Amino acid sequence: MFNKPKNIDTAFRQIRQFTLVVVAASLLLCCFVTYKSFDLARTVQEKIYVLGNGKALEAFASSRKENIPVEAREHLKSFHTYFFTHSPDEKLIQQQIRKSLYLADNSAKQQYDNLRESNYYVSIISGNINQTVVMDSIRLDMETEPFRFIYYGRQEITRPTSTVVRTLTTEGRLRQVSRSENNPHGFLIERWKIIDNKDLQIKNR
Repeated sequence: MFNKPKNIDTAFRQIRQFTLVVVAASLLLCCFVTYKSFDLARTVQEKIYVLGNGKALEAFASSRKENIPVEAREHLKSFHTYFFTHSPDEKLIQQQIRKSLYLADNSAKQQYDNLRESNYYVSIISGNINQTVVMDSIRLDMETEPFRFIYYGRQEITRPTSTVVRTLTTEGRLRQVSRSENNPHGFLIERWKIIDNKDLQIKNR
């Protein structure tokens, strides 16, 4: 007579233990699935797919801090390309200068005004001159902001009768600003000046 209650009590304890084990296992499984879901979502967000020539190309996003040196160099390269690459076309010159001035402060505008007042751009148009710039290297100090830089490059000036190669060395500072359509890298060049711009080579055509 006493065995039946004992058997019932034992069975109840076993069922309770089994239920606790199942609940604990379910909670662990839910936690694991939730963690993996968030991990997968984070991984997917770091991937960018770019469509090129009908193919989806995978790219990876990274923090701005990791890309600062690369973006700073690209910003400087873009500015010097826009500012010094010209064809004998007034409208095209204005477009290039406008693009470059979005990337720098008033120091670049002052350089442009000085060149314009000296009829530099008029001589490019009237003389049918093509001018390009080739970057050699950039020395960039990333220790403290604003970042100091020195740009080393060469100007190639093609005239109807000759081609002139000139040194181009400039210096200034880079300050981080908000990105925009006209300033995609989010930097602003400050206190910019040309420190060396002399003839290296003259070749007859």
